[in-house]
Amino acid sequence: YINTTVLFLFSNRCFATEATPKVRPINKILISNRGEIACRVIRTARKLGVRTVAVFSDPDEKSLHTQLADEAYRVGEASSSASYLRGEHILNIAKRSGAQAIHPGYGFLSESVEFAELCQREGVIFMGPPSSAIRDMGIKSTSKAIMAAAGVPIINGYHGEDQSDECLQREAKIIGFPLMIKAVRGGGGKGMRIAEKPEDFLTALNSARNESQKSFGDSSVLLERYVRSPRHVEVQVFADQYGDAVYLWERDCSVQRRHQKIIEEAPAPGLSEELRRELGEAAVRAAKAVGYVGAGTVEFILDKEDLSFHFMEMNTRLQVEHPISEMITGTDLVEWQIRVAAGERLPLKQEQITRNGHAFEARIYAENPRGGFLPGAGPLRYLSTPEPSADVRVETGVREGDEVSVHYDPMIAKLVVWGENRSQALNSLIARLGEYHISGLDTNINFLIDLASHPQFQLANVHTGFIEEHFDTLFPPIEISPQQVSQAALALVFNELQAVSSNSNGRKDPFAAAVNARLNYALIRKYNLKANDKVYSVAVKYDDEDVHIQVDSGDWQVIKAERVQDGERLKIRANIDSNISTYNANIDGSSVSLFLESGKLDFELVQPKFLSTQVDQLGGGGSRLVAPMPGVLEKVLVKPGDQVKKGDNLAVLIAMKMEHILKAPKDATIKSIGGAEGDNVAKGSAVITFVDEEAAK
Repeated sequence: YINTTVLFLFSNRCFATEATPKVRPINKILISNRGEIACRVIRTARKLGVRTVAVFSDPDEKSLHTQLADEAYRVGEASSSASYLRGEHILNIAKRSGAQAIHPGYGFLSESVEFAELCQREGVIFMGPPSSAIRDMGIKSTSKAIMAAAGVPIINGYHGEDQSDECLQREAKIIGFPLMIKAVRGGGGKGMRIAEKPEDFLTALNSARNESQKSFGDSSVLLERYVRSPRHVEVQVFADQYGDAVYLWERDCSVQRRHQKIIEEAPAPGLSEELRRELGEAAVRAAKAVGYVGAGTVEFILDKEDLSFHFMEMNTRLQVEHPISEMITGTDLVEWQIRVAAGERLPLKQEQITRNGHAFEARIYAENPRGGFLPGAGPLRYLSTPEPSADVRVETGVREGDEVSVHYDPMIAKLVVWGENRSQALNSLIARLGEYHISGLDTNINFLIDLASHPQFQLANVHTGFIEEHFDTLFPPIEISPQQVSQAALALVFNELQAVSSNSNGRKDPFAAAVNARLNYALIRKYNLKANDKVYSVAVKYDDEDVHIQVDSGDWQVIKAERVQDGERLKIRANIDSNISTYNANIDGSSVSLFLESGKLDFELVQPKFLSTQVDQLGGGGSRLVAPMPGVLEKVLVKPGDQVKKGDNLAVLIAMKMEHILKAPKDATIKSIGGAEGDNVAKGSAVITFVDEEAAK
């Protein structure tokens, strides 16, 4: 039993062979993380009566996790290396605040052997597995050898210590192409590249090394045969300090972009009970082989055709997608972490862990799916989420008005839903995604709706190449209907009505504020609305009962519309062309966002030409290479005067901890560089300017 105000935690070691573990009291936990996982840990700690300490970088001073914690301390500047990766500094804050334990969350220091050992030496509880387990599983070559010895199936590849180009090229030829290059200490898709053919190998290798060095402080890689259409199935395991371990069923995380998960479900569809048991038992053997303690995830590659599986890696921490395991088992895995760290045995035995229903998690990112899933950053100018319930969870660390920073992961939230079966859960996911409204930056919500609605996803025909295989149907051409243009115009009308309602003497006419308007004259509003690179001319007039809208000088359409009361939301109910629908909208300056059943649709209110005088002097003729997303200019590989060929690497941009190489779009001469290494660059800003060859003639 855990006292709700004082927990008795054991030192962070595997006590499977110790008869009398050392007991230590704790009443305060420091969370060495940020965002939604920090908020998640705070909620459970508060439920157990444990006080929490947050740490924050300069951009996070007013963030949600900082506000929710009982106290918070500055940890450094914006970059992760100057803040959330400062292990010694964070440990000193734990001591200063009186926190007896540190919960690392995921990412940052959660899988740092050095930090776990430092905590142990300094007498502060590291709420994760023993450092030996992190070391064994963090070095992929070592982990695969241990797994093979434990009878866990592994995939063939090169996991050796010789990291010379010559050795790796030789081993690559033996394994064959296509080939996967993976950071030895990697995770989350970082430090991972695919070489399709031998001539791609060195470029992919160097890119993987660079990203691995920046993310993990180690450029070592391993090579593996690349399975083109595998499923990514992982098992949630939990072990205590007495040598007991259990599995909490499996999750399917096959649908990914940039080798990072985007949507997960539990349990994995289409598996027999026998296969589920085999996966779970193999995962438990893996955990026991390294003396594991706490929450962990064993990841497998599952062949889509014959359903054979092979060990891929073990994540020695709580996973991002842990809520779906909680939803189908009725558990709180953060509470389990605290209880196991407190020296208790596992709350449930294997035969007591039941599986009920089906759950999905959709990761909502600030990114542009139609732009290659490039990450974005910026303010959440408008944010409205689905209503949380027992079957719907919104795991987030941001609020309306917060900034999604270029320095950290672009995930805004995790939307988690449960249903009695997969079909019911999937319907709920699509509906709740339609209720997740964000303006101010690009998100992947529309893409998630299209993905979850895709016929092959509905049939559970998933694999890691799903997006590439179904790219054309997942990204169909965007077509704007006249009805949608009218819906945007109505949003502008009702937004004006709200703005002038205090002067309207109760009259519903949105143009009632017009000065000296004649009663026998119908005032006409004219708008130019731009969407999908096309400008629509819209005229609107209003009488006592109806709104009349004309699009592109076509016929006038009579529309019955009203604003529906829903707090501060701009919710409109309209009968357009005999189709009655209700939708939400948001007006932010010149941006008009509609939130429809199919997702978000953005319009821009275009100023008349005589009011718009800005001209891009650099954009014509492909004379510059612009940043495709906000980021940090990591490397500049050329200088003014250099002659470059199409496809040459010109610069390296780091955004959301991912490396992006900017290549020459054509044969050209470098005219100027738009910044120095280490500078922050905005999306669309000129990184490289080329000599205008035509003007020079």
